[in-house]
Amino acid sequence: MAHIRIKVWGDYACFTRPEFKTERVSYPLITPSAARGLLEAIFWKPEFRYQIRRIGVLQLGTQVVVLRNELTSRQGREPLVVEDHRAQRSTLLLKGVAYLLEADLVLRPHAQDPLAKYLDQLRRRVERGQFHHPPYLGTREFPAHFAPAAGEEPPPLDLPIGTMLFDVAFVPDPKRPELAFRHPTRGRVQGYAHPLFFQAEVKGGWLEVPAAKYQELYRLEEGDV
Repeated sequence: MAHIRIKVWGDYACFTRPEFKTERVSYPLITPSAARGLLEAIFWKPEFRYQIRRIGVLQLGTQVVVLRNELTSRQGREPLVVEDHRAQRSTLLLKGVAYLLEADLVLRPHAQDPLAKYLDQLRRRVERGQFHHPPYLGTREFPAHFAPAAGEEPPPLDLPIGTMLFDVAFVPDPKRPELAFRHPTRGRVQGYAHPLFFQAEVKGGWLEVPAAKYQELYRLEEGDV
């Protein structure tokens, strides 16, 4: 049985497929990495990780296309004139979504406190609607609501998805200093980002997340598994 089971929902969502370079196109439901990020927005400590076990689809949502203004350049040291770097692009969004997230907390080797302490803190936050920073559904402009699961079960749904983003491993490697990031135990390091994918399919209303992908993720980021 999973340590955590919460309900999340929202008016709009966009879980961007990385294979589309210009236009934003959403996966048909939340990805494991987006689900992890949502939980981390509610409660996170460097002493543990979230492992998403499965995702229940309470409301698949409807697909809608909207036009959005986006910047074509990143903000650097010099300020940008928005009118010179703005483009209007179509985005395929999801409207009216709701999910059940089942996940485990996994302690890191350097953790000093028992798992029960972190689980209790997380449950209190979910019950009170508290968070570290506002959780969102794919992008920050689409806020997520959350609450303890109250016995809901997803309706029957079978949906082949195909290749889906599992998560992104941030791999410390001084030989590939493509970006800098904060490692939970090593502080600020340099390395690169390595996306991981899996073959996804919703069966009986549930998307099962393969546990083996977490072992691959941990080997890349920590080398301790």
